[in-house]
Amino acid sequence: MTKTILSIGTYDTKNAELEFIEQTIRDQGGEVLTMDVSVLGDPAMPTGISKHEVAKAGGMSIEDVIAQGDENKAFQVMAQGAAKLVADLYAQGRIDGMIALGGTMGTDLALDCAQALPMGVPKFIVSTVSFSTLIPPERLAPDIQMILWAGGLYGLNEICKSSLAQAAGAVLGAARAAQMPDRSKPLVGMTSLGSSCLSYMKLLKPALEDRGYEVAVFHSTGMGGMAFESLAREGAFCCVMDFCLQEFGNLLAGSLVSSGPDRLQNAGRLGTPQIVAPGALDLVDFAGWQEIPAQYADRPFHEHNRLIKSSVFNPQERRQWANALADRLEVAKGPTHFLLPLGGIEAWDKEGEEAHDPEGLAAFIDEVRTVFPGRIETTEVSAHINDKAFADAALGVFDRWVEEGIVMRGG
Repeated sequence: MTKTILSIGTYDTKNAELEFIEQTIRDQGGEVLTMDVSVLGDPAMPTGISKHEVAKAGGMSIEDVIAQGDENKAFQVMAQGAAKLVADLYAQGRIDGMIALGGTMGTDLALDCAQALPMGVPKFIVSTVSFSTLIPPERLAPDIQMILWAGGLYGLNEICKSSLAQAAGAVLGAARAAQMPDRSKPLVGMTSLGSSCLSYMKLLKPALEDRGYEVAVFHSTGMGGMAFESLAREGAFCCVMDFCLQEFGNLLAGSLVSSGPDRLQNAGRLGTPQIVAPGALDLVDFAGWQEIPAQYADRPFHEHNRLIKSSVFNPQERRQWANALADRLEVAKGPTHFLLPLGGIEAWDKEGEEAHDPEGLAAFIDEVRTVFPGRIETTEVSAHINDKAFADAALGVFDRWVEEGIVMRGG
């Protein structure tokens, strides 16, 4: 079956580059639907969806968009309209994927369009700011693909044609190979880190699969938590086991290793049953290239690899995080159960390891015992978070919720 790719861009200024992408897709046997999101100028040739249609979907005429006299405001209207049209086009079965091209303005709009498509639908952005820290995690769709538009700020050349051709082939190939998630089994969402730090998923995943559930484990190093929260926001999970809160501590400490400000909120807002534990909430992350800030320089320290390294939160900070955690969990609309492993919360906090800090762990446990009672149902587990006893405790809560009809039975 022929696949149709939606091509999004400002056809008044980037017509040649967009036409190159479209022709490459057609040369490979695909079809293209074009969408013009420019404001002031007009494309050399009419597009499948005009800027007038985009503006109308955003709630304004193109004349009113122009009359604002502000490029940023104008593009926000166009972004709203484009995202609505993208969602409609997919719902109507008219497109199988999208590709967008732009600098910062076009990328800003394209990010909204990508978020309008379900997970599993190919979404590619060719951008001059791909991989940039200008793009916050919460703007990224869980399965978005970005390709650097190298040497392509103005006009076609052999350098940028190389990037554009690869992007065109990638989105068409992805559309041909795409598999939408099979939702026949209820899905449990779980957060963790690599098994050298947190390993409970090795016990929990097969146990849950034996019960008839699909299990997705998200790597909580910023992007993974972003994907987890995005799917929780969509209601994709029958239950979450949010056992790694390192991103939450990063958020509170202002680390750049972030999954966005809504971490630990979306499952609760939707009423999805959630079992929560404080895995790795003792660690604050830094990029491998980053100098450790002075306030953390004298802390226990773990350099994981050349990409990421961590310092340990002090006892006072851990008490603050316990209070912040209680505040987020307390407002959840669905059942929430907190598991408190008394023996430690990640592999490197064990005795003899780099992050061992019994005083800090004791402070966190004491604060949980002080602020959680009466607010969040809590079970203390006399074990380390990586021990079988912790996994058994999690399964005990889960199985009880299944029996009570809180969590749907496995398929």
